[in-house]
Amino acid sequence: MTTTTLIYVALLLTTLVGVVGAVVPVMPGPILILGTSIGAGFLYNWDNATVTIVVSGVVFVMCFAIEQLSGIWGAQKAGASYWGQIGSIVGLFLGFFGLLPALPVGGPLVGLFFGPFIGAVVGELLYPRQVPLAERVKISVKAGVGIVLGSVLGLILQGLLSLFAAIVFVVTTWHLGMGIN
Repeated sequence: MTTTTLIYVALLLTTLVGVVGAVVPVMPGPILILGTSIGAGFLYNWDNATVTIVVSGVVFVMCFAIEQLSGIWGAQKAGASYWGQIGSIVGLFLGFFGLLPALPVGGPLVGLFFGPFIGAVVGELLYPRQVPLAERVKISVKAGVGIVLGSVLGLILQGLLSLFAAIVFVVTTWHLGMGIN
């Protein structure tokens, strides 16, 4: 194998890690794919790298927007109040950092899913509503489930978009990485 081919294989592996990172919270995803596209541009004197850089850049921006908005969208669809949305954000941070020392292996990942749920439920329970307690609990759990489902849907969309960017990367750079002209 030539050095160029070895570097290309490293870029492919980094792209694969980027696809996985798009669906696993805390791991960098689309930014790795964009970085490999730019790396391919430097490596191959920008031959055919323009398409993959543009696609990866657009996917990165879309994934960033999806990541920021998916939980909020889920909360709104479930009828969560502002308190529930703020609670989910607080729960996200507390879940991540709170479970980090308690469960060092997998704790932050568990916290990223349960933290927003618990935070939204607590936020909704604290929201001053003039309804019976049983109804408040029902509304609170519905808001928490909506936030989690919105976040999971966002992760799925990010994964699909990242997979698309990775496929474009491979299709547009394969002949360069394998030394085929």
